[in-house]
Amino acid sequence: MQEEIENRSVTLIISGTKLTGRVLKTAIDKYLAHRKEKKNSKARAGPVVPNGKQTVKQLVGQNAGVSNIEITDSNIKSFDRVARKYGVDYAVKKDRSVSPPKYLVFFKARDADALTAAFTEFTAKTVNRAKRPSILSRLRQFKNLVKANTVDRVRHKEQERAR
Repeated sequence: MQEEIENRSVTLIISGTKLTGRVLKTAIDKYLAHRKEKKNSKARAGPVVPNGKQTVKQLVGQNAGVSNIEITDSNIKSFDRVARKYGVDYAVKKDRSVSPPKYLVFFKARDADALTAAFTEFTAKTVNRAKRPSILSRLRQFKNLVKANTVDRVRHKEQERAR
């Protein structure tokens, strides 16, 4: 068994060393031809149109009318989830000249109906979040209740004096 394994490994080493320059050249040529073909097929497919969140420049470059809405809430991530759900193409621009900063959300004019639905859901979520008390505030409230209800556990030892 050991001898058979040694013979196979020697055969593999010999066949590996037979890799000549000519074989290596043909392998590189085939690889380069494959890369060129792949690049040409991408070019024939046309430009890739970005979806969802993108830059203002990309959004304007799509030659669709662009509109915008102003948001003062800094929680853009939750809006991103809702906008992705409705398939809205949009771009967010932060206006730092005002304190607190405002956010301008640019979107395509044809996405107006989807955007209004996304904004109604987004505002409903933010209103519901504002109504709910935070977990930390509820925890503080329960800590104060427990402190108020606990009995003074300090033991006062009084020594009786013998008279």
